[in-house]
Formats: sequence, structure tokens, C-alpha cells
Amino acid sequence: MSSPRSTGRLRAALSTAGRVATRATAAAALTAALTVLSGPAAHADTPTVPAFTDGFGLTQVAGATEVHSATDFTITVTSGQLSGPHRIRILLPAGYAADPGKRWPVAYFLHGGGGTVDDAAAAPALHSDSMITVVPDGGLKGWYADWLMQNTAMGAANWQTFHTEQVVPFIDANLRTRADRAHRAVLGMSMGGYGALHYAEARPDLFGQVASLSGGIDFGMAEIRAAVLATELNVTGAWCALSTSGTGPCTGYGPYVDSDAIFGSPYPVFGADRIWNAVNPAAPANLARLGGTGITLYTGNQGLIDHFTEIATATVKARLDGLGIPSRFVDYGNGASLSPTCDGGHNYGCWAPALADYVPRLAAAFTAAG
Repeated sequence: MSSPRSTGRLRAALSTAGRVATRATAAAALTAALTVLSGPAAHADTPTVPAFTDGFGLTQVAGATEVHSATDFTITVTSGQLSGPHRIRILLPAGYAADPGKRWPVAYFLHGGGGTVDDAAAAPALHSDSMITVVPDGGLKGWYADWLMQNTAMGAANWQTFHTEQVVPFIDANLRTRADRAHRAVLGMSMGGYGALHYAEARPDLFGQVASLSGGIDFGMAEIRAAVLATELNVTGAWCALSTSGTGPCTGYGPYVDSDAIFGSPYPVFGADRIWNAVNPAAPANLARLGGTGITLYTGNQGLIDHFTEIATATVKARLDGLGIPSRFVDYGNGASLSPTCDGGHNYGCWAPALADYVPRLAAAFTAAG
């Protein structure tokens, strides 16, 4: 029921409406009168997210920020190291805003081939209240590498430089992180499993913890090299039917590029494959750089892809053991020991529960680091 005051204001407004010269003005006056009773239209509050300052070669794209919640948002940046804009999804702990004096460890999650930063939503454990999780774009087939060829249809493609020399310091400058290797992890699956182990080896100064899930982590295997070539050549069809490293249907890996575009010639003839050998995560010289790093390896063994990731992962584990470097190896086989959702294949039905197993262990490692 309206009050006497609001009723009087309504009558006055209606009287004004009756004296106006045009129907349009009268209608406007009537609308204003009704607003007296109804008040302004309600608008949902937009969650507040931290403001970021450009730097380290990254420039934010104005108006492109996607806010899913106050603790889940995606910014878009450009970099001279890569062609086009690229997204970075950021997951904050629930207590981030409430405790402005606290600094947090950081986990970098690297998605698989054909995937995007939004794949993180398929693994709820990544949104942890114990750490900040950063999910940078890795391209449909970036392979977390500085490409040998920079003049392909993909243009500039220095993914490793983008991630390790730009994204990491950019995040440390804009969020309350614990910016030391003991409180920084890199983890990924499939193509991202390769990227995680490679980054941990290439930059042990940055990452004190690493996890690879169903990773293509032995470039000594022809089958793993073939997987890289399939993405370069954009082989869809049969290959897409085998690979579900993204959360949506496999629609391809972007424009066709030369088979030598990323790592050079894959053929072991007269040293032509020297780049493949240099960045091979399973190479003993590279594994030796992981001393003092917490290492976790997951894989199933079902389907054509994980049949080979199991072989690659077992090779890495055996070589780490031979070097005396501790690691945790979880071979969940057909998935029965991991989760009812896991069939042992190359999919988030297995990776989501594997990450649910891993993230609390990572949080404990961060805590133990002091």
C-alpha cells in the first residue's frame, strides 16, 4: 500500500501529465509518476575483481575481461611474442579479498592440444582455497615452445617466452603471490603435460613443483612425435576421435603449418632432430635438472593415446629413479582405482579426479615449504 506522501506525489505527477502538450510528454510524465512508487530498476551487482597493470610486455585488451565470479575471471592480453590476443583465466582462493595482508602460492595449469583456458572448469579441484591458479592460453597447438618458424599462418609463436618471462612476473606484480620457486607449481595434461615437465626442467628457478597428467613427455618415441605432427598438420577426423584433451568437441588445431614449424625436422637423420632431442623431457640431462623439485606423474593406459603416454611416463619414472630423484607415479590403468568417471583414457573423466587427488597434496607441499 502506498503512503499518503507518495499518493500525493503521484497525483501531482498525474496532474502534470494532464497539462502537457503532447502525448509523448504525457507518457514520460506518467512513467516518472510510476517510478515514484516503484523506485529505480534493480541491477545485479557486478563482482569486483583485482585491477591489473600492464607490464612485462603484456598489454590488456580494454573491455575484454570476463568476470565469472569475484574469484574466477579471465583477462585478455596482447604480447609481441605472439600473434593476436590471448586469454589468461585466474582462480583466486575464497579468502583472497578478505585477507589483504596474506600472500598465496601459485599453480600454473597448462591445457591440452585443442583446448582453451576454459578447460579449467572441467576440473573443480583447480579452484582451490589454498592457492591462486593461473590458466594461460597455450594455443590449440602451441606445444609450450618458442617455435622454430615464426612466419607460418600462426605468426609469432614464442609460447615459452610468453609464459615464463611475461605471464609469471606479470601475475607476481599484480596479485599477492609468494613469488619464489618453493611456492610456485606448473601442471598440465596431454600437450600441457609436456609443457609442465619441460618448463620445470627449463626453468627450475621458477617452479618447485610439477605434475604431468597423460603427458607427451618422451620425444624419443615416434608415436609422441607423431602426435605433435598431427597438430601441426591439423589432422582432424581420426585423430580428433582419439583425442579429447579439450572439454568440447575436437574441431581442429588451427591453420595448417609446416611439419618442421615447432621443433624442426622430426626425423633422426644426421642430427636433423636436434631440437626435439634438446627439449625432450625424458632426456636424462633434462631430468637431472629436477633435483629438489617435487614431481608427480599420472597416466592411464586405455585407448591409443594413453597406451603411449603410459610408456612415456614409465620411462621418465625409471630414469628419475636411476638419477636418484624422488617422484610420485600414479598409473591408474583402466581408471577403476581412481574414480567411477575414469575409463583410463585421454579425457577429463580421468584428469578431474587425478587433479582432485593432486591439488591437496600440492597445498600440503606449499605449506611444508614454509
